[in-house]
Amino acid sequence: MTADQQTAADHHNVIEVRGARENNLKDISVDLPKRRLTVFTGVSGSGKSSLVFGTIAAESQRLINETYAAFIQSFMPSMGRPDVDALRNLSAAIVVDQERMGTNSRSTVGTATDAYTMLRIIFSRLGTPHIGTSTAFSFNSAEGMCSECEGLGQVSKIDIDQVVDRELSLNEGAITVPGYAVDSWQWQVFASSGFFDPDVKLKDYTPEQWEDLLHKPTCKVKIGTHNLTYDGLINRIERSYLSKDREAMQSHIRAFVDRAVVFATCPSCGGTRLSAAALSSTIKDVNIAQCSAMQISDLAEFIAAIDDESVAPLLATLRQTLDSLVEIGLGYLSLDRTSSSLSGGEAQRVKMVRHLGSSLTDVTYVFDEPTVGLHPHDIQRMNDLLLRLRDKGNTVLVVEHKPEVIVTADHVVDLGPGAGSDGGEICYVGDVAGLRASDTLTGRHLEHRAGLRDEVRTPTGWIPITGATVHNLKNVSVDVPTGVLTVVTGVAGSGKSSLIHGHLSGRDGVVVADQSPIRGSRRSNPATYTGLLGPIRTAFAKANGVKAALFSANSQGACPKCNGIGLVYTDLAMMAGVASVCEECEGKRFTPEVLTYTLHGKNISEVLGMSIAEAYDFFRSGQARTILGRLRDVGLGYLRLGQPLNTLSGGERQRLKLAIHMAEKSSVYVLDEPTSGLHMADVDKLLALLDRLVDDGNTVVVIEHHQAVMAHADWLIDLGPGGGHDGGEVVFTGTPAELVEKAETLTARHLREYVAHR
Repeated sequence: MTADQQTAADHHNVIEVRGARENNLKDISVDLPKRRLTVFTGVSGSGKSSLVFGTIAAESQRLINETYAAFIQSFMPSMGRPDVDALRNLSAAIVVDQERMGTNSRSTVGTATDAYTMLRIIFSRLGTPHIGTSTAFSFNSAEGMCSECEGLGQVSKIDIDQVVDRELSLNEGAITVPGYAVDSWQWQVFASSGFFDPDVKLKDYTPEQWEDLLHKPTCKVKIGTHNLTYDGLINRIERSYLSKDREAMQSHIRAFVDRAVVFATCPSCGGTRLSAAALSSTIKDVNIAQCSAMQISDLAEFIAAIDDESVAPLLATLRQTLDSLVEIGLGYLSLDRTSSSLSGGEAQRVKMVRHLGSSLTDVTYVFDEPTVGLHPHDIQRMNDLLLRLRDKGNTVLVVEHKPEVIVTADHVVDLGPGAGSDGGEICYVGDVAGLRASDTLTGRHLEHRAGLRDEVRTPTGWIPITGATVHNLKNVSVDVPTGVLTVVTGVAGSGKSSLIHGHLSGRDGVVVADQSPIRGSRRSNPATYTGLLGPIRTAFAKANGVKAALFSANSQGACPKCNGIGLVYTDLAMMAGVASVCEECEGKRFTPEVLTYTLHGKNISEVLGMSIAEAYDFFRSGQARTILGRLRDVGLGYLRLGQPLNTLSGGERQRLKLAIHMAEKSSVYVLDEPTSGLHMADVDKLLALLDRLVDDGNTVVVIEHHQAVMAHADWLIDLGPGGGHDGGEVVFTGTPAELVEKAETLTARHLREYVAHR
């Protein structure tokens, strides 16, 4: 090979990023080695996600999408080109993130990993009696589903009196379903259909009219110049609400469904979703529904005992999938568990298993904090999987804060030095030894350990939980101390969330700040969500002697062209739609007149463009400063006031909710993994914040795997000993010092090692 060829080959062995400016990235350039494990580190908001997801993965996916025909592209999300001068030697990128999996109630762990598909084929070949092909075992096919519940496992009955008020007419608002208010589009279809007099009370309807209102089959009706589709109210509710998963609904719709719909296990299939024929076919006296309901670790043993040459390759692949699920710390799940009920960390690990079995190589895999929700005991297994993906010849890019993952990297890229406008620069590139020796924030904290408290606080009282049996809890009784910091720990699937969310969260005075998505459109941002926009608008109105409504991008002051969004969405019919910055307001969202009004020399658009930290210095007093102070205290100083909420990570959403709840004089705070997305240096700040909450007289209960938080606790409740049916028991309660000194649980083993390294 000539020297030139060698140089060219070397170039092809790196992904070259040149001049990346997405979000807060400051024109950065970096080379990432291919077929290696690269970990990206830095504080929250330093630009890690902008570089990995917003630049490298986004451009790779955009280039792949461009290879499809325009017609197919029209069904794909539109992707703008990232703000970067050049990206060279990209390979196809697969993003394995923490987005919750589909909201479809027909999606399960088994269907999402293809394990159920393989199981169906095995039953169609080996099951006795033989009942047909693999579709005969599918609850998503007409052939295999239970005909009564149509493969959902549940039957629902709608309480008519929760849907309509018989004492009222349509014009008086007789339909009480969300979205059917008088004059709404949905209401118009009923009121103008011609089937009823909208002024007649429902109780006076003829039997035929009553049937038309509730159950009339789909038909066309002419309203004005429009031809619209009419169907009965019950049919509409079943289609629009009952086919969706409860977890995915907005809270007011969920409340309506909980009120109006009575769900029961299907009497015909017993909740298995399958036809009687499918349930009659067995292997070793076990049917496919019983296999799906088994804990995956048990199912792996059952499959391992089947030996039949005719399906040997399939059995081997299924074994591999099930073993990978066990290895990744998900052995406590079952294949019939609905996808939507998985946490973000569980969803990411389920997606990961699909890729482990893939024959693709030379792919770039991108992971977002894959250790979220993992006990230190499981992190080592996650590292092994990342290395296995690399060893198949793939490039693995991981955004991560945990030192246990960082130290396994072949290559580290550290961003910073701070967050938001203080970040976006490369602080270090190289191996782990070099990172340790570097004087970067990450390098300095890599060996940092929080110590046990010198003195634990004394509980002021106890909240009893008795006979807890949600999910895998085995009739657990435990007292949660008040007035102190309690950390609930245990391996994934041990029952922590079931215990706290199932038995503590609903009580009076208990406030929960978790990582679930915040319902909101692209118009919602930290300023609107926290109520900060109110005092800001008032301050602008006062300073300029005009109405406060002018300073809302959702009201009078909005740019008429983009309706105050700052972007114009263009539907290109056959092509993918595009979002472009509004030409009229240049993305500023307000009318030119509104932008002439200033407060301390800044207009409303400039204020909403500030970071929380900048705004805290800008607003010297009043309610605005109080709210900004809370946001700063929870470590969100780098977020911009006008940043859309749908761009926040799970950890950021949780800290935003915590900031809001700090204003309510609550007594018990429940937090679920608040260290998600936090740099090791910021974990210390979080601990100080938790201390402040407790010292102010509150009770703080944290579900957490981070050893620094465990060490810092006043009281620990450890669940286990394992996950799934091997968990569900309290294996230790007491102080962290007592756990380290005398307990023999998995948590004790890891915490002992952690504090010994100080």
